[in-house]
Amino acid sequence: MNARAWKTMLLPLVIAAAAAPVAAGLAKERPPPSAEARAVQDPPATHNMMLVGETTAFASHLPMFIGLDSTGRQYRPPHRYQVILEVTFSKDGRDVTQLYLNDRKSHPGEKMYTINPDPFVLPTLFAGDAQPRANRFTATVFRGHFERGGREIPGLRGVVVNVRRVIHGGMFDPAIHHPQRLTYILFGRGSELFLAHSITHPPDFDQILSVRVDGHAFTDDELARGVAVAFPNLADMPLQRIRQGQSATGEFHVTGAHQFLNLRIRAGTEFYFEEGELRIPVLFPCPTAEEIRSGFGGSPALPRCTPTP
Repeated sequence: MNARAWKTMLLPLVIAAAAAPVAAGLAKERPPPSAEARAVQDPPATHNMMLVGETTAFASHLPMFIGLDSTGRQYRPPHRYQVILEVTFSKDGRDVTQLYLNDRKSHPGEKMYTINPDPFVLPTLFAGDAQPRANRFTATVFRGHFERGGREIPGLRGVVVNVRRVIHGGMFDPAIHHPQRLTYILFGRGSELFLAHSITHPPDFDQILSVRVDGHAFTDDELARGVAVAFPNLADMPLQRIRQGQSATGEFHVTGAHQFLNLRIRAGTEFYFEEGELRIPVLFPCPTAEEIRSGFGGSPALPRCTPTP
């Protein structure tokens, strides 16, 4: 079952769950189980991903909150995770990553590349002892969004996606609310850097953009662990997100290190922006007005509908 069919099937459940009262106090007393504890309970699913990078391939899971379970303590499986990976591709025992990298470089005007995997259990990529950790899955790689007219890249059908590093992996928690400040995860390798918006609680938004950082060179090991970035003068909302070409000063914190740096960034290409699928209930298939203004409003093939503010 593809992602669009999955979403359509779940939409009545989403609306029903959103209408039900949520026991906030109970959620605090009984926090959701960790991703490790929940991993074995997740069903296999098609976890579509955005793909960025011209020198190294990075994949970012396209998440949804879906809704709350009957206790109000858990977002429904299986897409309630933000996951960022460094990956390579192989087929018949050969490394074919360069096929993607070459295609990306030869289509500079194409922002979106996507991975459409075979069903698998996503948290097995980063969970602990709940079950053996996985480090690969099979998928097909597309130029463009595969649900919106994207085209398969020749030679990248049914490839093995090898997970070199898990840069970020976490399950959404209904007890956690938005940070007041606009917050991102910096990742990349060498001089090729990206910001991914940190997703916490609905309504929220997903965004990936390239970026340059002035005055400091992060090591590959630091970038592999993810670097938290907060912009103190910007609120954590879509209309105040970092825009293409924008400069701003952020507070950088290397994960696992007591290192805080105030650095200036300049944003490059906005590769992805989505907010409708990170609300409860999910705004599907209608794009929001901001998605349309930003050029991520879908394609003429999508059903006609009125954009949502």
